[in-house]
Amino acid sequence: MNINGLIEMAWSDEATFSDIEREFGIKEPEVKRIMQSNLKPGSYRLWRKRVRWIKEKQKKHLKV
Repeated sequence: MNINGLIEMAWSDEATFSDIEREFGIKEPEVKRIMQSNLKPGSYRLWRKRVRWIKEKQKKHLKV
């Protein structure tokens, strides 16, 4: 598995967990574990904050 490609895709604003699953065959909980084990703690927290923000943004966009 290309860990660097997975991390790059996970950091992308455009990629969703569904996109990652299609590309790598890995579900959201496993992506989170991989990110946590490969990023520094502060970087992981920043990534999780970003993911939550993007999910909220997408929910609001779908409601409109």
